[in-house]
Amino acid sequence: MLNNTQTYSDMWQNCLDRIKAETSEEEFARWFRPIVPIAFDGTTLRLRVPNASYVYQIEKNYIPFLRPIISQYYGSQTKLHYAVPRSETPAAGETTTTHPTAVPSFTAQSNTANLPKNPFVIPGLRRISIDPQLNPNYTFANFIEGECNRLARSAAMSVAVTPGDNPFNPLYIYGNSGLGKTHIAQSVGHEVRLRHPELQVLYVSMNKFQAQFQTAYKNGEIPDFIHFYQMIDVLIIDDIQELTGKTGTQNAFFNIFNHLQLTGKQLILTSDKPPVELKDIEQRLLTRFKWGLSARLDLPDYETKVKIIRAKSQKLGAELTDEVVQYLADNISANVREIEGALSSLAANASFLGRRITPALAKEVLKAYVQIDRSEITIDRIIEVVCSYLGLEFERFNSAERTREIAQARQIAMYLAKQHTKAPLTAIGAAIGGRNHATVLHSCKAVSNLIETDKSFRHQVEEIERQVLAL
Repeated sequence: MLNNTQTYSDMWQNCLDRIKAETSEEEFARWFRPIVPIAFDGTTLRLRVPNASYVYQIEKNYIPFLRPIISQYYGSQTKLHYAVPRSETPAAGETTTTHPTAVPSFTAQSNTANLPKNPFVIPGLRRISIDPQLNPNYTFANFIEGECNRLARSAAMSVAVTPGDNPFNPLYIYGNSGLGKTHIAQSVGHEVRLRHPELQVLYVSMNKFQAQFQTAYKNGEIPDFIHFYQMIDVLIIDDIQELTGKTGTQNAFFNIFNHLQLTGKQLILTSDKPPVELKDIEQRLLTRFKWGLSARLDLPDYETKVKIIRAKSQKLGAELTDEVVQYLADNISANVREIEGALSSLAANASFLGRRITPALAKEVLKAYVQIDRSEITIDRIIEVVCSYLGLEFERFNSAERTREIAQARQIAMYLAKQHTKAPLTAIGAAIGGRNHATVLHSCKAVSNLIETDKSFRHQVEEIERQVLAL
């Protein structure tokens, strides 16, 4: 409150000191430093502003922020009057005098009772709190790492350590449903909040993003919608493939993507397809999706399945013998969700029906989840399918011949044997051409690289794998 020893100019300097401490340097320099107090009559504070756009910006974005500061130094009944140079006239609809108003706050959209009229219009201040919409169960601590996801998991942690300041922007994670894309993406969000609490993190599915865009379009709030997302420091978009065919949403997302990239913010995208296979999405967006790192998630191999089964059964409080764990790992070949479903059913049988978890019970439960009446997958069976699919005679496959055709067939067989059998690398190498474990590792890596870069090769391997699992 103004006292006898302080002038209104002194008080305004105090206000500026408070404002500077609570805004970014850029905001303060642009919107507050140029304002000059010219009079105060005990009720109205007259401020000279450079032009009419200042009036609009202050009224639109900063009045709720300024209210308590001005009330503290000039009194709670103080009104503001803006003096615009004669060459400037306020645009239609812009107010030049305002009464202090309550501060609006952004609220998660699921709580519609507390939503402001336009949830995307919020003060452009760094310290405003936005609900990140993260699942507390999706963290790095409870994510099971294996060969099938190591690249994506390692890149995700790197992004979390230095968001926006790394080669993986955007980080594009793709793979079939149920392999952990959302888990890894949200783990980044949690880790960023721990390491960089000053940064704004937001997770949103593309379907929700699209619904928000449609509402903003209907209400004439597209600029506010875009501005809101441009304020995020780490933006996580799930199921980016849902952009397909949505031209308006693609245009809005392009503006958001560009701004975040140019300002050093981090984007994390997930999809069920690699960028090259996305359809009906503008080329300028597809090009940007390829700027960073595209990391594929594969079906979990045997060792990773065992780790997942043990970790999730422990969380459910279900005690599994090694025999049951092995049986589940042998017979579940789809994804993590299938494993979770089977384990939940086993735990329910044990808890509610008092049944002991045995291989027999596991077999009974798994009938609802997988086809278990198949013989164990062996290296010999894999070799048989590979030779049949590629039209090779077994004698040639097992000979000393080293043509590209034969070498690649052996590599595919080694890759599938590592994925779907419990045989050690030395046994795989011995069964396929008498090779050592280093050759098997090299072959698996070569096949993985080709799967990433050659679409026709990937489809070929997937078809062979399907036939192996179908027998």
